[in-house]
Amino acid sequence: MARALIQIAIDSLDVNASLGLAATVAPYVDIFEIGTPCIKHNGIALVKELRKRYPSKLLFVDLKTMDAGEYEATPFYAAGADICTVLGVSGSATIAGVIKAANAHNAEAQVDLINVADKAACARESARLGAHIIGVHTGLDAQAAGQTPFADLQAVARLGLGLRISVAGGIKQSTVQQVIKSGASIVVVGAAIYGAPSPAESAKEIRALVDAA
Repeated sequence: MARALIQIAIDSLDVNASLGLAATVAPYVDIFEIGTPCIKHNGIALVKELRKRYPSKLLFVDLKTMDAGEYEATPFYAAGADICTVLGVSGSATIAGVIKAANAHNAEAQVDLINVADKAACARESARLGAHIIGVHTGLDAQAAGQTPFADLQAVARLGLGLRISVAGGIKQSTVQQVIKSGASIVVVGAAIYGAPSPAESAKEIRALVDAA
């Protein structure tokens, strides 16, 4: 199994705070995620700035595209995004559009299964369309209601689609190895790092746990 990647969710609306977090955890993470609130507030300029500062890191832009897939995703790929997200609930045409834009820029499209009723069917259709990554995602509101991504992760992994699987939803030190062993190849960590007393120490600890899994 290939080494799992750590993705840090950067959710702050403040540009300086976002860039500061990136600098703090850069030695320990593989992917910088510009979260949905952050990209909506700050726009494409933040993509360009992170690309300039970190040419060797993967840049993930959580657009959560719902319509006009190719049109919406193209400028972000052109600005340096390596991965953009499209919602599974958007339907095949929109998903295909983001995949087309990704392929045109030698990049990747991730289909986010958040709020998808039949996750297995959506994952299969996404694979058929040429998606590169399937995102198993328990959102903040669902987390607050007590939901976790583990059962969905196991169900998608059992499909054997040959795609990378990303998992997000309250992942922390005590659960990171569990999600890797359940089939995740990309582990998204947010509050467990940026909400810690020392984000750098937390990221370092998670790095060690991921590498040991």
